[in-house]
Amino acid sequence: MKLLFALLLCCLLLTSIFMETALANPGFCESKCRARCAKAKKQVRCEKYCNICCAECKCVPSGTYGNKHQCPCYQKMKNAKGQPKCP
Repeated sequence: MKLLFALLLCCLLLTSIFMETALANPGFCESKCRARCAKAKKQVRCEKYCNICCAECKCVPSGTYGNKHQCPCYQKMKNAKGQPKCP
């Protein structure tokens, strides 16, 4: 009985951890991408692709340019031409 209770408790704990990351604040990507694209010449396009990358990677590098090492998934995403997809 104790083993069953311990197993149930572990499952509950793991579920809560994964749900927290899956249900992140919906405005997270929008606000981070707005800041990331603040100095972009084509702001609408920048924000569009930034939001796509953020939704998949769950992170956006700091600053308006560079720093992609802070978010490896963001750095690895490429478009159909093999160029960086994320601004």
